[in-house]
Amino acid sequence: MTTRIVSVAEGRRLTRSVAIGTHTLTADEPEPLGADAGPTPGELLLAALGSCTSMAVRALADRHRWPLERVDVAVRFGSEGHIVKNVGLTGDLEPDQREQLLAAAGRCPIHRLLTREVTIVTVPALLAEPDAAHA
Repeated sequence: MTTRIVSVAEGRRLTRSVAIGTHTLTADEPEPLGADAGPTPGELLLAALGSCTSMAVRALADRHRWPLERVDVAVRFGSEGHIVKNVGLTGDLEPDQREQLLAAAGRCPIHRLLTREVTIVTVPALLAEPDAAHA
């Protein structure tokens, strides 16, 4: 997986600026909690899963030179905390090719990460405040 650090900075209310290398994203909550300036953290998680799934399917089709014209992925939170992932494949594919592509959709790195037991370690970071005497 990626080696770039993802950093998050506070904005106004619940708006957050997310920096990943040279890329900047905005995360927020809908009104009235936030300003709806960007997707929610949960939606960003779903976006990571959907885009990773699409990339894995496309990579397999391209590697085998299968006639996959288009892959569409829609991801949502279902009941009881489930994630529902719909994968649409367009192209003149053989049944076996479709089966292999759908299997690849379940093997992308984000899918595997979300379906196994994951340990998250929270480390307190001491951020240096500028010294007023040296400012």
